Amino acid sequence: MKQAGQESFRSITRSYYRGAAGALLVYDVSRRETFENLNAWLEDCRRHANEYVTITLVGNKADGASAQRQVSEEEGLRFARENGLLFVETSAMTSANVDGAFIETARVICNKIEEGYLDPTNETNGVKIGYMPGGRHHHHHDQSRENESRSGSVTIEEMEKERAAGTFGPVAKCC
Repeated sequence: MKQAGQESFRSITRSYYRGAAGALLVYDVSRRETFENLNAWLEDCRRHANEYVTITLVGNKADGASAQRQVSEEEGLRFARENGLLFVETSAMTSANVDGAFIETARVICNKIEEGYLDPTNETNGVKIGYMPGGRHHHHHDQSRENESRSGSVTIEEMEKERAAGTFGPVAKCC
């Protein structure tokens, strides 16, 4: 029964991917089946979203007792790295890392705007022009800068450590 309900929900959400610059794929660390469904959700997202969509993998309910945990943090991180996703574990109950998941996703999207991968004048990219400090405008994609971009995946905690050490690279100026 859950599979059928999930499939109908997936067909409804496909239309949302088309206008998305970012997506959070959330699974419950205490329910392995939610982790096992990630490949299908990721495939849908990649098929229907723009090619530069920023995807963050979120392992939720990380506040529970370790006896209740069915998916280890290492499994989540491995899946994220293998699929080029950001990764964080959160607790909606305690609010741990919830803001961070959204903020880092938005920060990476802003970096993609600054680097010219996402055009804020084209609403099909999932972004709209709003207030940008300093009156900044988007840049066109420059192939020579492609190798300077961050690739693979990293946890939000690693990003914060790199940013604090000054080794993360440019912080988005539009955020």
